[in-house]
Amino acid sequence: MLLNLVLALPLASFLLLLVLPGKKPGAIRVVSLVAALAIFGVSLGLAVPFLASPAGVQFVTDVPWIRTPAIRYHVGLDGLSLWLVLLSTLLTPIVVAVSWRSVDWRVKEFHAFLLLLEFGVIGVFAALDLFLFYVFWEVSLVPMYFLIGIWGHERRIYAAVKFFLYTMAGSVLMLAAIIHLYNRAGTFDYVVLVGLLSSGRLRLGGVEELVLFGAFFLAFAVKVPLFPLHTWLPDAHVEAPTAGSVMLASVLLKLGCYGLLRFSLPLFPAAARECAPWIGVLAIAGILYGALVAMVQPNMKKLVAYSSVSHLGFVVLGIFSFTRQGFDGAVYQMLNHGVSTGALFILVGFLYERRHSLEIADYGGVATPAPRMAAVFLITTLASIGLPSLGNFVGEFLVLQGAALADFRWAVFAALGVILSACYMLWLYQRAFLGETPEAVGAHVYDLGRRELATLVPLLVLMVWMGIFTRVFLAPISAANALLLEQTKANVEFRVSAPAARPGTIHAR
Repeated sequence: MLLNLVLALPLASFLLLLVLPGKKPGAIRVVSLVAALAIFGVSLGLAVPFLASPAGVQFVTDVPWIRTPAIRYHVGLDGLSLWLVLLSTLLTPIVVAVSWRSVDWRVKEFHAFLLLLEFGVIGVFAALDLFLFYVFWEVSLVPMYFLIGIWGHERRIYAAVKFFLYTMAGSVLMLAAIIHLYNRAGTFDYVVLVGLLSSGRLRLGGVEELVLFGAFFLAFAVKVPLFPLHTWLPDAHVEAPTAGSVMLASVLLKLGCYGLLRFSLPLFPAAARECAPWIGVLAIAGILYGALVAMVQPNMKKLVAYSSVSHLGFVVLGIFSFTRQGFDGAVYQMLNHGVSTGALFILVGFLYERRHSLEIADYGGVATPAPRMAAVFLITTLASIGLPSLGNFVGEFLVLQGAALADFRWAVFAALGVILSACYMLWLYQRAFLGETPEAVGAHVYDLGRRELATLVPLLVLMVWMGIFTRVFLAPISAANALLLEQTKANVEFRVSAPAARPGTIHAR
């Protein structure tokens, strides 16, 4: 099966790098780049069946793995996971190329961890067994810890440990909930569990479901990260190397959003709907808080990190609107954020390589010595703030539409985040790229080279393509979300409205 091959290739490449001699870093880089490009090329085949028939789960493999307890190797893709897998395989060769010169020690270990990280995140998006999902979830944690802790900046140990502790704390709660579900149902299989719950053959008590939902939700909310569980993210981004920041923002943060949609809502629909009002408030708080804090950041990486807190608040808001538009917008915004914010971290990394500073005050007038970089940064900035015809606009519009259908006040407050994002991103661009060029900037900052342009062009193309040809991406996403929305209605009671309402009006409680 093609999906099994896409899963196996990063692991095989990781093992290959471990046995290669580390004394030839140039050869290590070439092998890593070729392997990452090959994985991406193979993964493109995953999209072909979905273009013809977007509905359903495809590339399914379901075989026993461990007899006792009953754990299965059950993997498959639908419209919810397909594009996230392709985003992961696209970004891996890009970050290998980005790190070509900036990582010059322990080169073998660095690239090995990148490929192991790719293996872990693809497994998370493909797993349809809860125990298998948890294994891949933990596998993805390990390489990111080392990428930050070994190749990061001055406070890298502090940032790596904080990242690890926050994520592990949530993961332990999720593991306890998974074990409890297994004890109740006798299976870890996600498809079987959803079938048992929707048919009523497995019934969870109100408090029991609420506690289980809370355990899953906390694990995913830390990973998103949702306000106020976000404090590990700015430290991790500032201290991580450029490749680590890109993979963290573009892929790892999506694991939490994906988990909410894939597991929290279908397994615990009644609890999810009961908690939706206060989760929506937290999402809006994250949107506004992240934007306001980003406006006062003197450090470019911290500014982009807090912008992620704001943008991913939109994703959570869309998810807990429980509307088709909200679900579609949330998934689409995951992809758009991965592309645009990944490009922003790459550009900030290129500036750091030249000026060796992340402080905005150390720049100014960069557009004069680096016009190509200024143009690329401007396009990426406009994509990040949701300019129409670029991808982020579609995602934010759908989320706001879904939020308005759920509670119009949500849409009003969330829309303020869109305005604030334009303020802090355009102000960043003005301070860093416009005006007079200081002598230190003119002496050290130079324009993008061919290798650097090659890493950014695919992301620029995607920003435009996802903003114009949205149907290519949204068809599989909408098909998966339609099924998901039906699953979340399984335990929802309905009542006829009060006599004063229009006759025949039905409202969900």
